[in-house]
Amino acid sequence: MAQEKYGNHPYGCSVEATLSVIGGRWKPVITFNLLHNDILRFGELKKAINGITQRMLTNQLRELERDKIVIRKVYAEVPPCVEYSLTDYGCSLEPIVVAMRNWGADHMNMKCDES
Repeated sequence: MAQEKYGNHPYGCSVEATLSVIGGRWKPVITFNLLHNDILRFGELKKAINGITQRMLTNQLRELERDKIVIRKVYAEVPPCVEYSLTDYGCSLEPIVVAMRNWGADHMNMKCDES
């Protein structure tokens, strides 16, 4: 199959393009938390996501911000306050993230039923 080209990025298919933005272990979880909380501070996100390191959360948020999924708002105060929320474009991921949540719940139930 011929390789399609989207913008400046060559992708084999549109699924690959989607995964380049929200793929990996943490980005869907970050997106899910922001979908259900509207605005979260960095520390609140870290507490909400079991097992993520501060460095990984920072890196993933930067990538999501670069891809126009997340907005980072910094308040000029001491100590610094940084809030994260989804852009309208980021909110368009809701059906995908909800489908992932639902599939994951079904998958966990299936695994429990097999025991």
